[in-house]
Amino acid sequence: MPNWLLPENIADVLPSEARKIEELRRLILDNFRLYGYELVMPPMLEYLESLMAGAGEDTDLRTFKLIDQISGRTMGLRADMTIQVARIDAHLLNRQSVTRLCYAGSVLHTRPQGLHATREPLQIGAEIYGHAGLEADAEIQELALASLAVAGFTSVRIDLCHVAVVRAILERDPKAKAQEASVYALLRAKDVPGLRKAAEAYAPETRAALLALPNLYGDVSVIARARAALPGYPEIRTALDELATLADLANGAEVTIDLADLRGYQYESGAMFALYVPGLPNAVARGGRYDHVGEAFGRARPATGFSMDLRELSRLLPIAERKRSIRAPWSRDPALRAAIAELRRNGEVVIQHMPGHENDQEEFDCDRCIVQESGAWVVRVPE
Repeated sequence: MPNWLLPENIADVLPSEARKIEELRRLILDNFRLYGYELVMPPMLEYLESLMAGAGEDTDLRTFKLIDQISGRTMGLRADMTIQVARIDAHLLNRQSVTRLCYAGSVLHTRPQGLHATREPLQIGAEIYGHAGLEADAEIQELALASLAVAGFTSVRIDLCHVAVVRAILERDPKAKAQEASVYALLRAKDVPGLRKAAEAYAPETRAALLALPNLYGDVSVIARARAALPGYPEIRTALDELATLADLANGAEVTIDLADLRGYQYESGAMFALYVPGLPNAVARGGRYDHVGEAFGRARPATGFSMDLRELSRLLPIAERKRSIRAPWSRDPALRAAIAELRRNGEVVIQHMPGHENDQEEFDCDRCIVQESGAWVVRVPE
């Protein structure tokens, strides 16, 4: 096997693509800062108990595990940064007030999440801790939509769901509650025949509500249909009210409601959303409320946030234009070196050519050059 061959679904990022990703990262992080979010940088690996605290089975299956040569304990390479940021808020910052945190970094997956997906996504996201009200959910939703807007995506669909709807139904039926994981899997797959068979032993009201959920998908009129089709439990009424408010605050995005889209249900606790853009079949961003994750670190805090994969998102953006630059000869002349230093201080890209070589860098367009005229080094456009 050649020693340059990389593992499946792992790839190098070459100059033009790397610049797209990096510029996108800076744009989004700068936008986070405009909303008052503080940047944190969790470690790539940590003890498995901490990394899995509050996470679901999906995260566990996606996590690479290894033995620490120092302590002998099992460690994990992060597959998601959300739990890590929750740990920072709960255990390290330990603030009483509302805290806004953001992050960007590579995560690693044992298996790709799609046919052509990388196993090393570049995850970027933002979280609010300390406020249980819908105001925090609305801000996170606005920030996620704004992040796509600054990246140049103007046609966005937001898909809203609320985990409290299903939980309210299951909590009132012990038989259904005992099969929670399989019920969620059937709902996610919209497997109505499988759901009907599983629900045969449930209470009639539970069965009717669960069988209604896969069809409660579409535009905001779904909320009214859900009010008529689902039990009038207080938790369901509150959840539908919250979805209606979030739909009103979607800033012009196309809104769909899907009460059976329950990815992340194992640690989500409230409203959830997924963002879609033309050209990608899967969601480019996912977010939602997860109030109970901090309990694993000894300090429960209301929390809501979102994340997205910059590498996946950048695939939809056009190749960035080549950067205008200045070609300069290589020389030990102090005057030339001073002229180059001054140009770079002013933000110009100056590339000194090695003797005997031409410029073949795809990222830069040397449309000007430094030449010596009357004993002085000046910038000129080549004829």
